[in-house]
Amino acid sequence: MSIFNTGRSLIHKSKVIPVFYTITDDFAPYAACSIASIIKHANPKKSYRIMILYDKISFRNYIKLRNLVTRNCEIQFHKVRHSIYLRAVIKHCSNKVGAGDFFSSAVYFYRSFIARLYPMYGKAVYVDSDTIFLDDVAKLFDTDLKGNIIGAVVDKKVEVVPEFRQYVENALGVPHKEYINSGVLVLDLKQLRKMHYLSKMVDIIEKYDASLVAPDQDYLNVLCRGKILHIDPSWNADPSAGIKGAKLVHFNLFKKPWQCDNVDGEEIFWDAAEKSGYYHDLLKKKKLYSVNDIRVKEAQVGALIIKAGKLAKVKEPIIKDL
Repeated sequence: MSIFNTGRSLIHKSKVIPVFYTITDDFAPYAACSIASIIKHANPKKSYRIMILYDKISFRNYIKLRNLVTRNCEIQFHKVRHSIYLRAVIKHCSNKVGAGDFFSSAVYFYRSFIARLYPMYGKAVYVDSDTIFLDDVAKLFDTDLKGNIIGAVVDKKVEVVPEFRQYVENALGVPHKEYINSGVLVLDLKQLRKMHYLSKMVDIIEKYDASLVAPDQDYLNVLCRGKILHIDPSWNADPSAGIKGAKLVHFNLFKKPWQCDNVDGEEIFWDAAEKSGYYHDLLKKKKLYSVNDIRVKEAQVGALIIKAGKLAKVKEPIIKDL
């Protein structure tokens, strides 16, 4: 744990609502916006603990994130250090950098370490940093998982992009209507520890060293298949599919409001940004984001779709014999 852990350190673990983020230094501003939205909608009678798992964070970002602390919302930092599991993930990721590989950083896998790193918690919420809450995260945390290991929303992009749909069905062996997005998760940490999720995931990585579209998300779908509760889509609303009635907006994959104009829900993001401590930084960054940058991003998404189409041509699932 970092010396920068701050907030209500005396909050009892059984009463606190744990919310996890995993970030690189570049994503600190977006995490700050998401955290600001949590604070805005927090119940003053409840206690919240934000845990930030990271690889590297600058001193400036430490301070700016720490400044978000309130009376009932503390923030803790955890540098994920090397272990046999992390070494295996880093080795796997280092061999997977190329066209269509959005998710080749080991940081994307940190959410899989939560249950092991935090044995004091039985349940937690995980969210990506490109999310904005429009309702109290405590309501998401209180989701009755009904005996399932995780709660999540079905991935809408898989539904509408044929290559993704075929990839999920053929390469992963998961019905596309069951495939979930891992950007917003309610986690039963006790069950994840009981099933040895992290070690199983690493075993699969080392056995297959497979090239996948969204590796950490794909492993989660395969390993937890049949034990995933599909929660209300309003908790992971994709702007490209509309955000009416949303409780959380997830600016997923592309069309980010800090990069492009006319993004559905952009006013929600900028409202949170004003309270994040990064408002002017984000405005400057957006001004520097060029048409060419947008084209590069679109090309990356196109490469990801092409990759999915190629992997979908397999005759049997890439990952088997679990």
